[in-house]
Amino acid sequence: MQSSVLKSVGLHGALAALLFVTADFHAPTPTVMEVVLNTNLPEEEKVVEAVSVDQKAVEKKIAELKAEEQQKKRQEEARIRELERRAKEARDTRESEARTIKKLEQERKEKEAERKKAEAEAKKAKAIEKKRREEALKAQKEKDEAEKAAKVAADKRKREEEALKKAEDLRKQKAAEEKRKAEEAERRRQQALEEQMLQEQLAREAASRAKVRQQQVLSEVDKYKALIMQRIQQNLLIDENMKGKECRLNLRLAFNGLVTQAQPLGGETLVCDAALRAIRIAETLPVSSDRDVYEQLKNINLTIRPSF
Repeated sequence: MQSSVLKSVGLHGALAALLFVTADFHAPTPTVMEVVLNTNLPEEEKVVEAVSVDQKAVEKKIAELKAEEQQKKRQEEARIRELERRAKEARDTRESEARTIKKLEQERKEKEAERKKAEAEAKKAKAIEKKRREEALKAQKEKDEAEKAAKVAADKRKREEEALKKAEDLRKQKAAEEKRKAEEAERRRQQALEEQMLQEQLAREAASRAKVRQQQVLSEVDKYKALIMQRIQQNLLIDENMKGKECRLNLRLAFNGLVTQAQPLGGETLVCDAALRAIRIAETLPVSSDRDVYEQLKNINLTIRPSF
């Protein structure tokens, strides 16, 4: 029995050593194997069966660990190959960019040389053109000075002729203007005189018409006042107590004769009340269709005296 126990311990030790060598310390801790013993067997048979089961489990676990290690190794190799591929691509890209930069720098230098050459040629051409322009300007200046001197003389002669002509024209214009002003003054005097006479005549005619119109209006106003008094008297209910008494009224009339307001201004209350009743009975009072006459009648004061 002791030999079997020692054998089991040795197998477990070997398994532990193998697991330590092949283990990935970053991997999760494997689940501990559990061995269930048959308690009904004799003691020696229990130990032998446990050793047999542990050996198979250890071999299976070792196979699994090896397979897992191979899988991780393949994945790591694939990851390394991918990194190498990316590094090669980056290196190729850098080399391509370096070639491009070198080519661009060469082109830049060539263009710079061409630019400097063009600038030198342009500078030379500019100097030639400058000299040519200076000579042309000198010739043009001499020509302009000659033309200017001739023009000054011609302008002087022209100004003198124009001054003489202008003085003569001014004299004629002044004489014509003085004549025109005299004629205009005379015309305005005659026109003002005619307008004054016309205005005086119109004023006299207007005053005459206004006087006639005023007389007509006043006549019409008196007429309609009488008609209004007559209408009120027709509807006035009187008795002996009103005899010798009167009432002053203020009436406001619409354009159609409708009484819009009737207000006593003073007098006997009995007469005033009777007059107001008579106005209400009449409803409307006579008014003129003439605008001027109506303006005199639309707000009038009347004195009502009952007649017996």
